[in-house]
Formats: sequence, structure tokens, C-alpha cells
Amino acid sequence: MIKPLIDLFVYDILKMRQGYLFSEALVFFLYDTIKIFLLLTVIIFIVSFIRTFFSPERTRAILSHKHKYTGNVLAALLGILTPFCSCSAVPLFLGFIEAGVPLGVTFSFLVASPMINEVALVMLWGIFSWKIALIYIGSGLMISIFSGVVIGKLKVEDLVEKFNHKKPLCCAQGTTQIFKDRIKFSRDYTKDILKAVWFYVVIGIGVGAWIHGYVPAGLLAKYAGRDNWLAVPFATLVGIPLYSNAAGVIPLVSALTEKGVAMGTALAFMMAVTGLSLPEFLILRRVMKPKLLIIFATVVGVGIIITGYLFNQILH
Repeated sequence: MIKPLIDLFVYDILKMRQGYLFSEALVFFLYDTIKIFLLLTVIIFIVSFIRTFFSPERTRAILSHKHKYTGNVLAALLGILTPFCSCSAVPLFLGFIEAGVPLGVTFSFLVASPMINEVALVMLWGIFSWKIALIYIGSGLMISIFSGVVIGKLKVEDLVEKFNHKKPLCCAQGTTQIFKDRIKFSRDYTKDILKAVWFYVVIGIGVGAWIHGYVPAGLLAKYAGRDNWLAVPFATLVGIPLYSNAAGVIPLVSALTEKGVAMGTALAFMMAVTGLSLPEFLILRRVMKPKLLIIFATVVGVGIIITGYLFNQILH
């Protein structure tokens, strides 16, 4: 229903001619912007309502009593439902350790929380399909569980820095009990998220629209297509220093795949941006010694690269 209305606006009201680069880019931009914001509003509200049942304390209590592999799986699943803000990363990390949660289980949670979030899920679903969204969740879960299991086996608890911490005031969700309070929190949280990401969404879709309309077909596929085996590790390394969130990077992923970049390569790039970003490392450096940070980045990076290759083959 949205697409015919946009075509009517661009081609009939604005009198632009079909087939022109600018008009095609404009249709792409308007369609993706409207569709993504509609999906974001609905899904973020639902996910934020679920989040009211998972405070950091409750999450920590659940994980404290789980054994290794079960704990890794459950921690990764909780990481999807409870994407706590960055200011809570340090106290949550230490709180999990102090509560007796194994280090590997804690890492499964920390990897899943930023890598798999509702914004990324909604945008992948809206731009691609529910199948790609499920692939994203599945691959993120595999990386989170794999990373936690490997780090847990390395026995590197001595590489955790000593740090005095206090509970952050910005992460008090999960304490509301009344239904209308949960609805109010979900409504306010949805507004806050949309205010925080709208600029990234618009810029990301704008760049994606430019790629859609102006980048020659096949140019990017030459360097990042399925036949180039270096494309996946290169995309992963390029994504690490970039500072963006899912709202900004997923429209680029859409445009890149449209121009011939393999889906696994594009997913590797996206996961590196969201799961191995430099800002996250700067936060985690407060509680991890450099050696542990390097181990963390290496294990997660290898998992991302393997996942990229895997899905390039599956989606060939």
C-alpha cells in the first residue's frame, strides 16, 4: 500500500520521470523511511514492554544458578531481550561476576546485548524479509554462545580489573508492577529510541538511496562478492573502527547487497560495527585488562568471520 502512494507522489504529483537516477533514489528513500519508522514504532513498543519484566538484578539472579552451556544459551537469549544502555555495561559486568555468574556466561550476555537488538531486527525485517531477520538472530546467538564458551574455557578471570561501581540511575526499568506503568514506560521508551535514532535512520537510508540510484551495478560485487574470499574478513576489519548503530548501518547493508555484495559479507560488516565498536572497547577497558579485551575482540571477530562465510554459502 505504501509503495503505490509513493509512486503516485513522485511520478504523478512531482512529475518526475521513471527510470531517472534521482527519481529512483527518491522513491527508495521515501519508501524505506516510512516503512522503517512504522515498524520501529510498533516493534520497539512491544520489546520495551517485555523489557519491563527484566531488571538487571533479575537477569543476574537468573544467570547465577545456571551451569555452563545452558547458562551461555540463556545468557545470549536474555541479551536479546535486555539490551541495556552502555552506561550499565560496567556495573552489570562486575555485578554478574560478583554474583557468581561464570565469566564465559557473562560474555555471552555482553556480546548478544549490543549485537542483537530490536532496532536491527525491525530494520532487517522491513528492508529484507523475516527470513533474513531470523538469520541475523541465529547468527548473533551462535557468535554469543561460541564466544562465551571459548572465553569460559580459557580461565581468564584474573584479567578482570578491580573497579568500584554504583548502580546507574538510568537503568532502573524492570521495577514497575502496574500494567499502566509498563505501558507508560514502553510509550516513553519508544519515543526516546525514535528521538535517538531518527537521524541515523534518515542518514543511513539517504546514503543507501544514493548507492541504489548512482553506484553502477556490479562495481561493489567485484570487490566484495561471493567469489572474493577476502571480502568477509576485510568487511569485519572495516566495521570495527566505525561508530554507528543498527539504524545507521542496516540501510547501507541493504544498498550494498542490492549492488552485488554477498549477504554474509554484509552481515559480517554490520555485526562488526554493532558488536566490536571502539566506543564499546573504551567502556569495557574500565573493567578488563588489555589482554582480555584482545581475547574478547579476537574470539568475537573470528565468530563473525565464520558466520559471514557460512551465510555466504547458505544464501548463495
